[in-house]
Amino acid sequence: MKTLLFVGAALAAAGLAQPQMTIEEYEPKSTLVVPQHPVTRAKYPFIDVHNHQRDMSKNAVDKLIRDMDSINLRVMVNLSGGSGATLRNIVESMKGRYPDRFVVFANLDFKGINAPDWGTKAAVQFEEDVRNGAQGLKFFKNFGMDVKYANGERMHVDDPKLDPVFEVCARLKLPVLIHTAEPASFFQPVDKYNERWLELKQFPGRARPPEKYPSWDTLMDEQHNLFARHPKVTFIDAHLGWLGGNLPELGR
Repeated sequence: MKTLLFVGAALAAAGLAQPQMTIEEYEPKSTLVVPQHPVTRAKYPFIDVHNHQRDMSKNAVDKLIRDMDSINLRVMVNLSGGSGATLRNIVESMKGRYPDRFVVFANLDFKGINAPDWGTKAAVQFEEDVRNGAQGLKFFKNFGMDVKYANGERMHVDDPKLDPVFEVCARLKLPVLIHTAEPASFFQPVDKYNERWLELKQFPGRARPPEKYPSWDTLMDEQHNLFARHPKVTFIDAHLGWLGGNLPELGR
């Protein structure tokens, strides 16, 4: 009996001596053996409707075209067009030499939102951007979460101050690609029940705690209110409106 106890203790000690591995270090290699058929080029030309390009140097754009040709990407929509002089330069760099390969969306400048007439001025600026080549409008995820008035109150996604801008989009039949919020898990407690716990542990800045941000449901409600208030605007809801894991709700 003493011998068995000694052996058991030795084995236990040996087990404890084994190097411990964290979940971040775990990178298993699959043992599955099956035929592989890597596809490096699309059979048919396609459009990339959600891209961000900021390096507009001649060499960068030329390389971009070569990369697009290599995978049969016919048209790229660059959502990072900015406004004013920035937009004019980007349109010239991309569409000036490759007029049929790029679509450029404008972005609003939220500086000065405290002014009562900011929405009207933003609409005027967007119309000018359209004349300078913008073919749509893109809202980044900071809208609704981090864009705030001087008193610290955030600008809601369905803020009426933006109505003049959306009225321009409806009148000119220009699409609006809008990114609202983040995956719902980013707004939930970072605990063992969160399906994106590992990601949030590795990238804690992606968490959206309630003391700093509105809830996910609040942001979604605001976005859907915006859609309902502007039925003549074509909205492209980025990332499936974060409802890719709930297809019945997405369909509704």
